Amino acid sequence: MVPKSLRTLGGHQGSVLVSITAVGISLVLYFLRHNMSFTGPSVGSGGRTVRRAFEFGRTYVVRPKGRHQATVVWLHGLGDNGSSWSQLLETLPLPNIKWICPTAPTQPISVFGGFPSTAWFDVGDLSEDAPDDLDGLDASAAHVANLLSTEPADIKLGVGGFSMGAATALYSATCFTMGKYGNNNPYPANLSAVVGLSGWLPCSKTLRNKLEGVDEARRRAASLPILLCHGKGDDVVPYKFGEKSSRALNSTGFQDMSFKSYDGLGHFTIPQEMDEVCAWLTSKLGLDRSS
Repeated sequence: MVPKSLRTLGGHQGSVLVSITAVGISLVLYFLRHNMSFTGPSVGSGGRTVRRAFEFGRTYVVRPKGRHQATVVWLHGLGDNGSSWSQLLETLPLPNIKWICPTAPTQPISVFGGFPSTAWFDVGDLSEDAPDDLDGLDASAAHVANLLSTEPADIKLGVGGFSMGAATALYSATCFTMGKYGNNNPYPANLSAVVGLSGWLPCSKTLRNKLEGVDEARRRAASLPILLCHGKGDDVVPYKFGEKSSRALNSTGFQDMSFKSYDGLGHFTIPQEMDEVCAWLTSKLGLDRSS
């Protein structure tokens, strides 16, 4: 889940391959193979719930090289920071986008046995029955909305991410459609596009019930463009999670949903995928095709 190193691919000048560290893979796979799960740090003595404090790290900003038309918050994966993705995004042929790349809080991660790591929320395992860390998801979605809150009114807003960052981006999409976070506080940002690479949809089992009978939420869901991309060779966040997330979104009324799959692609991104992201963002955000 950790896009750590950046390198240029031969024969594709200016394209960047984002890979994950061997240590990150081995830790995640070790815990998944042994079906180990750990309780999160949210319960204190006497069974009382303890409010967690979230201290977000440094934010990296890539300024638009052309006319500013859109701002996209891009969220890294587990164990990474905003810097590596800001370096990749700066190379993309999207001169009209301002990229904001925050760094997640450092917190104990249950899948790592409580070892601290940068993460947008806690994760115990990647099973379908694993509980969602709503406190962490709400805090990170609120951080994204806050980063977008100072953008000019005529600028289109988006959120995207890789792996755990993609999961957080999709959770932000559901908050936008409902007009509120999971804790019922109002969600203020007006999203125009959402991108998720190698990720999954948190709270997918309860999404349908939340949208049923809420006309405004269903209208927002129907009109929000979402792009999901997933490699069929992903052994960290399995391909089936991307497929099921796509189906869950479609079945709950997200009509402008695109799902792209890539044969042989593992838990990283490749130039072909990023080219499709660029074309999709240009189309959905109405960006100038030359600047």
